[in-house]
Amino acid sequence: MIDRISQANVQSMIETLRSYQTQSTGTTSNVNEPSTTKVGQPTFFDSVKNALDKVNEADVKADAMTEAYDRGEEVPLTEVVLSMQKSSLAFEATLQVRNKVMKAYEEIMNMPV
Repeated sequence: MIDRISQANVQSMIETLRSYQTQSTGTTSNVNEPSTTKVGQPTFFDSVKNALDKVNEADVKADAMTEAYDRGEEVPLTEVVLSMQKSSLAFEATLQVRNKVMKAYEEIMNMPV
């Protein structure tokens, strides 16, 4: 089954993205600096964190439903299987997005200046 995404893993991914951003712009930025985005607009990192949190929620829900079914609680098997499939699909989609982002980053870094 899919491992749960821990807060440390999310923070690690965000720090990696920040380091890539710093490398690409050639500037250094303080992590605690306020961003210059418009009020009410989430930053890129907030969007990534929210997406990863939703994937994690789907996985936790699927695990909880599976455990409840295993304990003999009245949970419909179709709901258990559906939640497991949703969790798996969310993880696979996240993995594909990550792969596309990494490929795009590599292509950008290999462009001649």
